[in-house]
Amino acid sequence: MASRPTRSAKIRTVRKGRIAGARADRLAVEEPLEIRVEGKGVAVVMRTPGDDDDLVSGFLLTEGVVREPTDIFEITHCRSADDRSREGNVVDVLLHKPETVNFEALTRHVFSATSCGLCGKASIDAVHQSFAPLRARFRIDARVLHSLPGALAKTQAAFRETGGLHAAALFDAEGTLLVAREDVGRHNAVDKVLGHALRKGWLPLDRHMLFVSGRTSFEIVQKALAARVPVVAGISAPSSLAVQFARANKQGLAGFVRDDRFNIYAGASRFAAR
Repeated sequence: MASRPTRSAKIRTVRKGRIAGARADRLAVEEPLEIRVEGKGVAVVMRTPGDDDDLVSGFLLTEGVVREPTDIFEITHCRSADDRSREGNVVDVLLHKPETVNFEALTRHVFSATSCGLCGKASIDAVHQSFAPLRARFRIDARVLHSLPGALAKTQAAFRETGGLHAAALFDAEGTLLVAREDVGRHNAVDKVLGHALRKGWLPLDRHMLFVSGRTSFEIVQKALAARVPVVAGISAPSSLAVQFARANKQGLAGFVRDDRFNIYAGASRFAAR
């Protein structure tokens, strides 16, 4: 089976130019997960083991392959008799209606996104083919937003061990934390959160907010749109394309949510502040 999210390693610390003795430290585990749909390989993601079913469900949701929990018939962790290193790192998803999936377009999009990235208006237009801009009239109180960094930090057990993982969490309008996940990849942490919500039958998430522990990229805001999340916020800055995308889709986007302040980059009407 897949390994634990953290692993011990021997290290040496240098202080004031002098090397101290060896000691044990904890590292965030990073391993590949091959995602197959109906036996066909569609992606390999580098992730922290744990909550793989949520990760795969969120990945397929945000790629437009599934929209309802009932679209997924079964998620199977494949066993390999001849390669123990892959044990627990290959997942096959069976769908209720596999004939609706355009596998050629899916694999082409996933691998091109991984290798080259996405950019500009072409990316936004492509996403709109699957996910329309938001119409929900959701607003979040600024006082609620101020409480989120502390609430998320309490869930980050692996980060406290290693200092090397990102986190994402889903909150309701009152600031109640519904689910939080950690991963070496910030987009994986988001997929784990949204996949959990999909499997619980919570979608659409049009009365919720997604909060992330670091920088907010285009990919994170796009994934939020797929789940119909109207507000995205992060402890660090958003990218320029994330701002462009959020504005085009009527999403609220906040950054530098720290202490008693934050910046609004998109959708100012979604934030209730004095």
